[in-house]
Amino acid sequence: MKVAAAHVSPVFMDALSTANKAVAWIERAKSEEVDLLVFPETFIPGFPIFINCYPPPLQHGLLRTYQDQSVEIEGAELSMVQAAVQRCGVAVVMGISERCKGGRTCYNATVAYDKDGTLLGVHRKLVPTYGERYVWGRGDGSGMLAWDSSVGRIGSLICWEHTMNLAREAMAEQRVQIHTAHWPALSSFGGFETVANPQVQAMMLNHALTAQCFVVCASSPTSQESIDYMEKALGPQSIVKPGGGWTAIVHPFTPILAGPATDGKEQLVTAEINLDDIKDTKVWLDTSGHYSRPDIFQLKVDTAPKSTTMFVS
Repeated sequence: MKVAAAHVSPVFMDALSTANKAVAWIERAKSEEVDLLVFPETFIPGFPIFINCYPPPLQHGLLRTYQDQSVEIEGAELSMVQAAVQRCGVAVVMGISERCKGGRTCYNATVAYDKDGTLLGVHRKLVPTYGERYVWGRGDGSGMLAWDSSVGRIGSLICWEHTMNLAREAMAEQRVQIHTAHWPALSSFGGFETVANPQVQAMMLNHALTAQCFVVCASSPTSQESIDYMEKALGPQSIVKPGGGWTAIVHPFTPILAGPATDGKEQLVTAEINLDDIKDTKVWLDTSGHYSRPDIFQLKVDTAPKSTTMFVS
């Protein structure tokens, strides 16, 4: 089976154009006989790189535009993506800024489609990081479920959710075979130039081994166009630079099978994988089986959807 991570930048703050770009990359994946394609964090409409560059009150206009350009699961943009998935026969897990249906609250999310276009599910990031907290709400446990698909059992976490060890363990306990990891280009952010890629690599290799799964990690390089967009709106800044990211595919026993891509060149990072390799790894350790101690440690995961209101009659 062939899997791919898209090291690709969005058309910043333009959901429809980015959806069209996603369709083009899905078609390219089909031409390369890819079975599963993973897109970066908030690929539609792009990661809001301005949030850590300017005082929050100055960002109101851009935040309103970002809400406008965020997408509903059943909206026109994702319908285009879903149709391309069905037409091309390529399973897709994509990072999006999801706007709740009929509302304005947005979530940093991933949406997954099987090769026949079936919607597998949505995962919303549990804790927005730092300045992200005035962009996105917090996800609930309903998105902490693995997805059974034609390419295997898939789990998904976003960015620094990989530092939440209990979230990772919740995925590992479901015996995920392919874990999709979604990131922005952290190494293009001020203060992270030298530490971001080693951090991401460490987390990806750690999760591959401790969950005994393949990891497909997709990052979105920061484009000059996105920097120009925010500087035109809010003025010069020196915090975010073009390029960056860490996109790779990791084996359950931690060899890096493809990548990492770490610059601004757009590409598909691809690798052939064999899910049977997971069985070899689990001879050594099976953290959802013989390498666990449920008599000492127990994990409770509440997967019930949470609503702001309960109407009782």
